[in-house]
Amino acid sequence: MKRNFIFTFVFFSAFNFLFSEGNPTYLFLRSDISARATAMGGSFVSMKGDPNGMFYNPAALSTIANRTVSVGLGNAFLDATYGHISANYLVENIGNIGFGLQYQSYGDFEEIDANENILGNFSVSDLALSIGVAKYFTENISLGITSKFITSNIAQYQSNAIAFDGGVLYYIPGPNQLTFGLSFLHFGTQLKNYSNTKEPLPFDLKAGMTIKPEHLPLELNINFHRLNVEQNNILERLKYFSIGGEFTLSKSLRFRFGYNNEKRKGLKLGTKSGMGGFSFGGGVSVKEFLIDYSFSSLGAIGSMNRITISSNF
Repeated sequence: MKRNFIFTFVFFSAFNFLFSEGNPTYLFLRSDISARATAMGGSFVSMKGDPNGMFYNPAALSTIANRTVSVGLGNAFLDATYGHISANYLVENIGNIGFGLQYQSYGDFEEIDANENILGNFSVSDLALSIGVAKYFTENISLGITSKFITSNIAQYQSNAIAFDGGVLYYIPGPNQLTFGLSFLHFGTQLKNYSNTKEPLPFDLKAGMTIKPEHLPLELNINFHRLNVEQNNILERLKYFSIGGEFTLSKSLRFRFGYNNEKRKGLKLGTKSGMGGFSFGGGVSVKEFLIDYSFSSLGAIGSMNRITISSNF
């Protein structure tokens, strides 16, 4: 078992040497998906039992006990809106199958010609459709892979691509219930370009750990993102990190918090970041539904709210 896990880890890590950051397109793929993941700062690569985990690590699909559907909406500054749908279904002798849709709209814009004549309005949007499968490789190790079709629209122009995600989860039972996760996301190529130049996808190599301390109603995560980005030293390579936690307050109530260091640096205006990069939220069970909410600060730019509703079917 140990040999198989090491082989898988080395296989995924090899992408670090094969792909560089470049100037990627379809950056909406880096957006957090569900309210739960957003509240925890996007620190979700090693989480289990959540259908939206497939967007962070396809191996998470294998850890879902029931058929679940999840629908989420969110808003940011101006007219930007976000949405997602995810569902999973267990197929005997194959594994847990997951389906996902990620949507982002940037609102309507005025089309103006060179003479400043208003020609009308146009919209801008992005969408990704995913299908994945995951299965336990051994009692403590699960593997998963996802394929997805990506499309982007600006007025009458369109660009699309195909990509793959893959991941592994390694669970260590015990008083602290450790889970380690490793995933690569958005490995693919454009099928149709906006221009004559083919742009790379926002490839991402993630690693993380989840711990549930003994005698504490807390699940604590730490994740490292974009480990494939070339840096001068190992410390620089770890600067894209996020931390998230979830407190179980009662059988039906959760409180969550998060911090994302990459987002905080990116939201800095001058020397100030305000509360940029920090997030919080909660979840409540109402009959057969789980309702999650998150608030994340964008610093001086504003804030973002998300709500997700999930249920077994």
